[in-house]
Amino acid sequence: METMKAVVATGYGPPERYEVAEVPVPRPGAGQIQVRITAAAINPADVRVPSGEFPGLALEFPYVPGNDFAGTVSEVGPGVTGYRVGDEVFGFAAPRVLRAMLGVPNPSLTTGALAEYAVFETDTPFLAHRPAGLPADHAAALATAGMTARAVLATADVRPGETALVVGATGGVGTAVVPLLAAAKARVIATATSADAALLADLGAAGTIGYAPEAYPAGVDLAVNLTLPGDRLTDIARAVRPGGRLVTITYPVPQQDWIGRDDVRLHFVLDMAGEYGGMREVGEIAARGELPATIGRRYTLDEGARACVDFARRHTTGKLVVVVA
Repeated sequence: METMKAVVATGYGPPERYEVAEVPVPRPGAGQIQVRITAAAINPADVRVPSGEFPGLALEFPYVPGNDFAGTVSEVGPGVTGYRVGDEVFGFAAPRVLRAMLGVPNPSLTTGALAEYAVFETDTPFLAHRPAGLPADHAAALATAGMTARAVLATADVRPGETALVVGATGGVGTAVVPLLAAAKARVIATATSADAALLADLGAAGTIGYAPEAYPAGVDLAVNLTLPGDRLTDIARAVRPGGRLVTITYPVPQQDWIGRDDVRLHFVLDMAGEYGGMREVGEIAARGELPATIGRRYTLDEGARACVDFARRHTTGKLVVVVA
């Protein structure tokens, strides 16, 4: 049996228990491709799914995390016509164990991208050919972040000259949302540490503020929440003018009465069906230079377990990317 190196959880628990081990190489079935992974980016699911906090999920161990990736097609399963061996691809895929929870008929699924090889479904907008002008590590960093940022912008319906408050601006999605808001000619006020202020300015923010709610400006047209739980949005909502919008991506899915404002339009964004476009669109705008990738740190595959720990325990800027090959 052919084996490969991968980051694995050997049982339920925190990322400190992850290790790098040899596991069987996954093979593609009908409608699937095997990809030789070049780079993979860390996401919340990589540490939350194996943690044991979801009692309804029954994982098989060793479990390989990893959702965002870029790599080269190494094997094509029966019925696949859109990809060939040697194609450069990138995208986002959820762990197979989450299939029933995704709520879409053809979910994008994977065996786990923090590995030398992974298998992906092809009948999904969240897998695409990687443009030649988009480096593999940048493509991996922009998969979920770029897709989510585009959905946030489409939902926010931002207009030139509006003021937008972005809470959680230094994370993976935040560093993608800020330049898109700036390109839409919004005046962006972003939460950040003093160490990250210059980065946010380079991405297009007009100003940065601290994380304390009392620092939030009053009367903003749009507030974008990328980090606080959905049941803790009253302070952000207080910063929005009457008739303004509050867009959030975090769970629990917020209810209007939770924010204490009936004069603010509340939107929860989770585009698991590609309603606002998928990887092809992300790749196109990234290749044109309109969506920069912000990579806070790169790791080798041997350091992949450490990358998951750093994601969970440290303040990080942009995306953490594991360079596999």
